Amino acid sequence: MNTVDAVVQLSFRVQRILAAVGAEHDLSIIQIRLLGILRDRQPGMLELGNHLGLDKSSMTGLVSRAEKRGLVERMPSPHDGRGVLVALTPAGRRLAEAGEAQIARRVTELMKELNATQRKQFTQLATVLVHG
Repeated sequence: MNTVDAVVQLSFRVQRILAAVGAEHDLSIIQIRLLGILRDRQPGMLELGNHLGLDKSSMTGLVSRAEKRGLVERMPSPHDGRGVLVALTPAGRRLAEAGEAQIARRVTELMKELNATQRKQFTQLATVLVHG
């Protein structure tokens, strides 16, 4: 397999993991990403849209649906009177933590094909690509 095929096939396997975990919780992959981003921050809608690659109307719809499920809440920005921040609710945090644990377990299982040295190298290389 060449590099492109290997990376794409790995991406498909990871997407299947995310989709399976999402299906268990009635979440789409983009909703999983939303909860993941909100685990350690309370971004504004524009920042959140940039992280997810969504335009304003798509972002508004995504947050509204999550808000209706009681997973996120909007709050006024303390720095911008017109701005809105998005945060996890306690139920959203519990769901994010449960999903994170399930994803971690399944990705760890996938990585068992590699020995400890290979996993460390893979992590270093993937980190370069993610931040590059």
